Amino acid sequence: MGRKIKTSISLDEDILKWMDEQIATKRFRNRSHIMEYAIEQLRRAGKSEG
Repeated sequence: MGRKIKTSISLDEDILKWMDEQIATKRFRNRSHIMEYAIEQLRRAGKSEG
């Protein structure tokens, strides 16, 4: 990956609660890590469909 650029998104409260639970169990380091992982998975899935 290249240079990281800060961005902002709005999410439902239940999604943020789930994300924080994942961080608490050490599955992910932080919210940015969750978002990068999820987006990369979607990107890879899109490539395999193409």
